[in-house]
Amino acid sequence: MAIFQSEENEKKETETVIGPSVKVEGNFKGKGDILVEGELHGSLKTNKSLKVGASAVIKAEVEASTIFLAGTIRGNVKAGEKIELTESAKLFGNVETKNISIASGATFNGKCLMQSEETVSEPELPKINNQKGRNNKAEKN
Repeated sequence: MAIFQSEENEKKETETVIGPSVKVEGNFKGKGDILVEGELHGSLKTNKSLKVGASAVIKAEVEASTIFLAGTIRGNVKAGEKIELTESAKLFGNVETKNISIASGATFNGKCLMQSEETVSEPELPKINNQKGRNNKAEKN
């Protein structure tokens, strides 16, 4: 009985559900939690969480606060806080996020850029002069 209550609570908290028999084409934008069990082609953006079911297929640029992926995404993904790939997840695209979790068995083919809230920059390194007859000291720019 507790399992059904948990699933029921999850659906109540989810603002938008794209069911397994639904195919959406175009730009999809929301402010609440989204659950995708069907297909989506185009772009998807939400300020809250995105959950992608095991049988779901998304061919889109995706942006959300948190992303839980059990299905397939083909496109670049930006998760403001966190992205979690389960063992059945397939992600073909670049990822930008603060935190990422990839389960054993998941497929991830792309680049990952992880940044904290602070601006990440490479420190400036001094240039080294390698000419013969000169002192090899580091020069500051």
